Amino acid sequence: MSRFESAEKAAETLRGPRRRRLTRLPPFRFAWALCVIFAAGCAHHTYQTQAPAQIPAPQPYPAPGAPAPAPAPSAPSGPPPAVERQPAAPGMYVEEGVASWYGVPFNGRRTSNGEIYDMHDMTAAHRTLPFGAMVRVTNLTNGRQTEVRVNDRGPFVANRIIDLSLAAAESIGMIGTGTATVRLEMVAGPNPLEGFFGVQVGAFSVQDNADRLRARLAERYSSVTIVPVSLPNGRFYRVRVGRLPSEAAARALAEQLRANEQFVTFVVRLDE
Repeated sequence: MSRFESAEKAAETLRGPRRRRLTRLPPFRFAWALCVIFAAGCAHHTYQTQAPAQIPAPQPYPAPGAPAPAPAPSAPSGPPPAVERQPAAPGMYVEEGVASWYGVPFNGRRTSNGEIYDMHDMTAAHRTLPFGAMVRVTNLTNGRQTEVRVNDRGPFVANRIIDLSLAAAESIGMIGTGTATVRLEMVAGPNPLEGFFGVQVGAFSVQDNADRLRARLAERYSSVTIVPVSLPNGRFYRVRVGRLPSEAAARALAEQLRANEQFVTFVVRLDE
């Protein structure tokens, strides 16, 4: 009730049956009663009214021996908005960055774990997650999600964190743009913290160039190796430094190599 409604109510009370009793009071008590009523009508109060809660109608009890009613069908599920995306499984890997995708001419070629790449499967390439890891990928632009299995290594392009198959990229709506900002959440698979990690510092189409860089780096760093790889555009020789028991240690080495040698570096899991 507002302060105007309070004054109106007080006036009605004064005009009602109680008025006759008040007029019989001594003058000083009558004046005091009027002051109390006037003060009540002028006081400031703020009320927040709410609609009464809807009380559910009582449900009839089923007859003895009757089957229980079937539960109401749930609403169809769909990709949640970005603000409601599901959290990662406790203790698993979480990462945000730019995703890309790959299809032809890689389709039908061997992946890093030896499988034949099928761009219509829900798979992905990642530099450090173990093979077989199941990863939830959320497109942070539109909130669409998918899950992929890591079976390849890459992308070896600066500022990208995962390469999705064609099918996975289609499922989160990033074919047209080519890339998308995503959130990665590992939900199952081998422990991502176990294993050995190194730093890739270069890839050469001429093996002699890779050999020269390895010889130079071996004077100052331990465990410098060359990993040959066949790609659609030819055979390349990747030079890697270090064999470290944690990704964090490999990232520290990558910063050192970047600062001292001016390399573009990539931390990678050593699968061999």
